[in-house]
Amino acid sequence: MAETLVWISGASSGIGKALATTLPWERARLIGVSRRPPPSGEHLEADLADPRSWETVGESFERELRGWSGERVVFVHAAGAVGPIGFAGEVGTESYSRSVILNSVAPQVLGHMFLAAAREVDARRHIVMLTSGAAASVYPGWAAYGAGKAAVDQWVRDVGAEQSLRGGVELIAVAPGTVDTGMQEEIRQTDEADFPQRQKFVDLHDAGALADPDRVARDIWALLDRGLGNGAVVDLRKLTPL
Repeated sequence: MAETLVWISGASSGIGKALATTLPWERARLIGVSRRPPPSGEHLEADLADPRSWETVGESFERELRGWSGERVVFVHAAGAVGPIGFAGEVGTESYSRSVILNSVAPQVLGHMFLAAAREVDARRHIVMLTSGAAASVYPGWAAYGAGKAAVDQWVRDVGAEQSLRGGVELIAVAPGTVDTGMQEEIRQTDEADFPQRQKFVDLHDAGALADPDRVARDIWALLDRGLGNGAVVDLRKLTPL
């Protein structure tokens, strides 16, 4: 039997994919929540920008955690989208709405579902939310993305405080920095009229300053045993190495 049970949303690409391939536990069971199959583990198909898919994820939490007797359960929400990149009021409403739902609403609802399913589990329980420096910085063209990450940060702070009082699930939000993923490629291909700070990210790529996804993933996993405090919102680049 697996000693650790892990769900990773967005496990088929980007940092989610890197997290799926760098699990630090030998006896772990991975369930990847994504539209496409992840590189390893089981696949729970879901389009998290569509609220109708959330029930499937919640049912998975409830089904798998009922009677769970392992040592640790983890939900990592890595799913997200930087697009549509462009000014509010100038991009398509349908794509803008999907971005708001995926980046802001889905993490809160899925996190809530995990908390409910894990309430009676006698094991270490973790929620890890991927956030971004855009949550606290101004980037014209990223309104939906930045606002979504800011919502995630505050949710983690509030719910971390709640769990410290009653619950015991450990929550953190982690900003990984600029990582060499498809998201960065999408940014570089954006018209500067839609994202005036595009050149900053082009320069980081040209200078070889983008972080390796697998290394970032390993650093994120290491945070689970670091004792950051419940509800911590951290920038991976600013943490002192152990």
